[in-house]
Amino acid sequence: MDLKKIVSEIRNYPGVTRKKVIPDVIKYFPIPKDSKVIASMGEDAAVIEFGENALLLAADGIMVDLMRRNAFWAGYCSVLVNVNDIAAMGGIPLGMVSVISMKKGEVLDEVLKGIQEGISKFGVPMVGGHTHPDCDYNAVDVAILGHVKKDKVILSSTAKEMDTIIFAMDTQGAFTPQIPYSWDSTSKKDTEAVQKQVKVMNLLAEKKLLTAAKDISNPGCLGTLGMLLETSRKGGGVDLSLIPRPENEDFTQWLKAYQGCGFVLTCKPGDTKEVIYTLERVGLSSEKVGEITDDNKLSIICKNESEILFDFTEDIITGCR
Repeated sequence: MDLKKIVSEIRNYPGVTRKKVIPDVIKYFPIPKDSKVIASMGEDAAVIEFGENALLLAADGIMVDLMRRNAFWAGYCSVLVNVNDIAAMGGIPLGMVSVISMKKGEVLDEVLKGIQEGISKFGVPMVGGHTHPDCDYNAVDVAILGHVKKDKVILSSTAKEMDTIIFAMDTQGAFTPQIPYSWDSTSKKDTEAVQKQVKVMNLLAEKKLLTAAKDISNPGCLGTLGMLLETSRKGGGVDLSLIPRPENEDFTQWLKAYQGCGFVLTCKPGDTKEVIYTLERVGLSSEKVGEITDDNKLSIICKNESEILFDFTEDIITGCR
């Protein structure tokens, strides 16, 4: 395994590099000190105090390339990515709103069919939004609202030194045709199985078994872990040989994959076995792949070799710390 090549592939992967503009955006949006916002930038969803509970608010826009390649999948993923953001925080999705920017025609029909399938698969209703029927471009954006008990929300900024790092992935799936980094583990599964996987994070939240988590998104599993470490101001080492993986798939492609259902999680060492057992009961292949360190560096390891993937004293992914 060529670690230097993997480092180069991940560091230069657009799923990672396109995040670097985030600091230029969020500097315009300071959070008032007297607000009810518990957590915001750098998390998969904003956390807003609501009595004894917390509201979770997230939004995602679908990339232009995905829309061009497969409009149906773009619509489906606009639901999937939002549901996963709420799940990663330990929450339960309540409902979504969408902004549909496209003219009538085949593309619009395919996007709406994809959204409809996503609603059916994940059981989260679309309750409103806005339509631009006169655009000269095609775009779909979805926002989602969820909830979780205020004292049980899972953040990505709270990993602690010596915590276990766990990768949980549904390896039973396939890469989507024409979309090389989209790992589809949900569309062919029955609704009950998919929704159990989404709800497992809420179960872990209720038991307070996790110290931090993120869903595995565009940066892939290592890039997503990098974002978690960056916001937590921590480092970590990952043994590549321990990462769950499907048979007969290219490993570097797998490391970059956007997971249909996958999470990077941290927990106290004593809770590792219970966390892995809980995840595997719903079909998520889960392994301890390393532990959190206090050196602000993410290292990848294979046998007796090691390379630094990100050094957060110099590097940024999102700039959210």
